[in-house]
Amino acid sequence: METSKNEIPFYQTTTAKIIMVGLLALFLLIPLSYVQSLIAERADRKQDVVEEVTKSWGTDVHLYGPILRIPYRVFNKTEFINPETKKQEISTTQSTAFAYFFPEKLDFKSTIQKDNSLNRGLYNVVVFGTAIKCEGSFAKPNFKKLQIDEANVLWEQATVLVKTTNLKSSKSDLNLKVNDTSLTFESKANADKYYDDLQSDVFDSTGAENLRFQFEMKYNGSNSVKFIPVGKNTTVSIDSDWQDPSFEGIFSANTGSKSVTEDGFHADWNISQVNRPFSQEYAELLPQLNEYLFGVKLIETVDQYQQNERASKYGFLMIGLTFLIFFLIQTISKISIHIFQYGMIGLALVLFYTLLISITEHSTFSIAYGIATFAVIVMLFFYTLSILKSKKFSVFIALALASLYCFIYVIIQLENYALLVGSIGLFLILGIVMYFSRKIDWDMK
Repeated sequence: METSKNEIPFYQTTTAKIIMVGLLALFLLIPLSYVQSLIAERADRKQDVVEEVTKSWGTDVHLYGPILRIPYRVFNKTEFINPETKKQEISTTQSTAFAYFFPEKLDFKSTIQKDNSLNRGLYNVVVFGTAIKCEGSFAKPNFKKLQIDEANVLWEQATVLVKTTNLKSSKSDLNLKVNDTSLTFESKANADKYYDDLQSDVFDSTGAENLRFQFEMKYNGSNSVKFIPVGKNTTVSIDSDWQDPSFEGIFSANTGSKSVTEDGFHADWNISQVNRPFSQEYAELLPQLNEYLFGVKLIETVDQYQQNERASKYGFLMIGLTFLIFFLIQTISKISIHIFQYGMIGLALVLFYTLLISITEHSTFSIAYGIATFAVIVMLFFYTLSILKSKKFSVFIALALASLYCFIYVIIQLENYALLVGSIGLFLILGIVMYFSRKIDWDMK
């Protein structure tokens, strides 16, 4: 059967063109996914550098103590049958165990100062220095609660124990003052792989009704500073010049005391014995109390790679909306745009993200976004000017792209309202497309 002279071949119909442009947009997801992999790779590289630097500089600072440790004698009786007399006898052996007592009052005052001096290649690793002052007192140990006979207590071998992480990055003399006696902390081997043990010299606490103590520790650290409230009444105060803290743990800072400004933050905690479900004294073994850690984590709200990743997630949206603009112009003006030209336009939009990530590593995200946007819009302006032969349409496309990139930038910067603003923006864009496409004859060639 011969084709009618007035019948249009399917490949030249509007439907065929829509299918080809749609398939091309889907095909461009392949290079876009490679760009997203590149961003993830660069982010992983930064994380490796951060971990390498913080291992040498210092990691999380977690402090647990001080704890009064007092040894006592334990007598173990064993019944056995004497092989000679054939009678039952009792053998008694003696060993030493330890009783642990938490402070009556415990007060921590910590100052955290960020240090931006560590650079490794393209990456600026943000770390800090912290000074922690601790003072408080122990009540007279109550051995009756632990069912320990005080006659078996070795008072003259009592020590003070402090458990802390990141001891290798401590920058202070490890001195402890108990009442009027100055003692020296020593690092001791510990089966607990999380904490390092600091143990004071032996001192005689016989008859002490109220043991007052104080010490100060300074660390190079990163990520967080946290405490465990082992005091019957524990108070913690933290001051820092960090602008983006994240207060963590099951204990919240005092209402009205927490403040975050451009100059830093301040927070206070006051925790009593009734707020935590563990005792003041233990025999033989200390419990695991890491779940009661609280304090502050110093964070970067959105770093450059997170922003690039979020921008790349809108890549398909940018390609789809840009192709839609070109297709509507082509349909309204009856100017033919070849599928190859659509491909060049799509590749330019994908290359925007490689420009963005490469410039961001040497500048800020905002500057990189502005430069990449300007470069792509200028390139597409001159390209569309050459294929459409219309300055009016070229200017319109440049303005439309500028509006889309500004819209995406606003969404990226927003955190709590990104979904709301994005949904409203897309709804308005759909309304504009529906308005301009309402009178198009989709059956025309």
